[in-house]
Amino acid sequence: MRVHFKPKTKLGKWSIWLIVAFAVCLGVFRANIVSATGVSTWHRYLLLALIFSPAQQLGIAAFITGLISILRGKERSVAVRLAVFFGSFGILGLIFWILLVTFPH
Repeated sequence: MRVHFKPKTKLGKWSIWLIVAFAVCLGVFRANIVSATGVSTWHRYLLLALIFSPAQQLGIAAFITGLISILRGKERSVAVRLAVFFGSFGILGLIFWILLVTFPH
């Protein structure tokens, strides 16, 4: 069994690009948390939600496309497996959001 770093399938390549966009969105999210000290609370939370929501969707999309490329396309690249691992954090965020809305504190 040969293991490659770069993906061979089209879905594997999509998964890599989606996880890169996920990382960029999380970087922008982190930069806004650090720099938004003088902004009012309502505007700050709205801005952070508008940045984090696409990041979460990109993580879920990277997870799904990577998983499909591994299961159907027999993708064996390390990069796609890492994209599936880090994309699972988007799914965890969705689960936490659903639990927060379902059981408010």
